[in-house]
Amino acid sequence: MVAPVSEVLVLCYHAVSETWPAGTSVRPGDLMAQLRMLARRGYRGATLHDALTAPKGPRTVAVTFDDAHRSVLELARPVLDEVGFPATVFVPTDYAGTGAPMAWEGYDRWLGTEHEPELRCLPWDDLLALQESGWEIGSHTCSHPHLTRLTDEELERELVESRHVCEARTGRPCVSFAYPYSDHDDRTVEATRRGGYGLAVTVGHGWEAPLPLRWPRVGVFHGNSPRRVQGRVLRARRPLFDVGARELLRVARSARSALGR
Repeated sequence: MVAPVSEVLVLCYHAVSETWPAGTSVRPGDLMAQLRMLARRGYRGATLHDALTAPKGPRTVAVTFDDAHRSVLELARPVLDEVGFPATVFVPTDYAGTGAPMAWEGYDRWLGTEHEPELRCLPWDDLLALQESGWEIGSHTCSHPHLTRLTDEELERELVESRHVCEARTGRPCVSFAYPYSDHDDRTVEATRRGGYGLAVTVGHGWEAPLPLRWPRVGVFHGNSPRRVQGRVLRARRPLFDVGARELLRVARSARSALGR
């Protein structure tokens, strides 16, 4: 049952690196300091699905990683293991395990530089290892396009095929989705619902009403201090009673049924 008094925070990370200066990359020490700060404030970690449908306590945090960078396994997981938090990884399925750099808009500037290896996506064996350790695997489309620029047919393919690939590879229902670039509108949200997802996340810009298919995350970026992240957290906390408990309860029941629980 949804706990309507619970307070849920969802964070958005991408890569973790000591040397990559990209805006979407954070240093391991910064990640550790940020998560320890939340643990001290009483937050308990959960996957996105569990945070929104079965929070563990009065304060719950879901740490999410877009793009499934290899550094998530190599550098982020040891940090989360030490703090005691699981996480959710959103995978662009056209890249997982291919060895091809994720060279879409914003990342293409790093091609041919010493930082190009940072653009590699995790292989499925490593994603499965994360899942077996309690992490959640969600979809981030097939090719990471701007969804609002796609035709209806292209949009359906990006949403449905990526979900099918995730389910085939992990052996579990894929109920969670992250909009690339946080680019979404009413049409894409409706397509996401039709595509079989129960939860979808963005990165918020200012205050946004939290809804299951438009859940705003707090973006954490290169050089952000724990104090700055704490300030964003204070502005972004979301009591679940603001969301529509009945809708989240429907998502939870549907997911539990699909998982055979």
